[in-house]
Amino acid sequence: MSTSAEIAIYVIRTLGSLYLLMILLRFLFQLVRADFYNPISQFVAKATNPLLLPLRKVIPGVFGVDLAALVLALAVQWLLLQLVLVIIGQGFLNPLATITWSAIGLLSMVLSIYFWCLIISIIASWVAPFSQNPALILVRQLVAPVMAPFQKLIPPLGGIDITPIFAFMVLHILNGYLVPALARSVGMIISPNLFVM
Repeated sequence: MSTSAEIAIYVIRTLGSLYLLMILLRFLFQLVRADFYNPISQFVAKATNPLLLPLRKVIPGVFGVDLAALVLALAVQWLLLQLVLVIIGQGFLNPLATITWSAIGLLSMVLSIYFWCLIISIIASWVAPFSQNPALILVRQLVAPVMAPFQKLIPPLGGIDITPIFAFMVLHILNGYLVPALARSVGMIISPNLFVM
């Protein structure tokens, strides 16, 4: 692959990852009922509104799930994937296959978001447990619904919460084994975490 192709893929991957991150965060913030007036939530909303608001006129939400954001994320991932495939010389592939690949890529990205949010929340619980930093507030709001089932099953031992260990194990199994297995089962020729930074 030529240097110019590698640069193009790097630019697409970086900018694409950032925008996909914004779309998925918007989806997740709404799903967990995160503080909409948090400055970071407001930034994410303003960054995604130009493409998301017109799509919401066509695709309504269902039971509090922002389907328009999911469709937008899938469409952006599909477009980025097709661009990368063209650059590496694969051309345009079967749209159904690349849509499936895009869905697997989005799943991998959501799992990565939760992995990093867990790490941030654990570090923050040690160094700034009562911080009202807007980013930490959103991280706690994102992680709380995921941690709740683990915390119901495993009580704190001696005042120490060990549930993040089990949450990390589940995330590792899903992203390290399930996602690659899904990718192989559909004949994916590009890593599912292509757009995960």
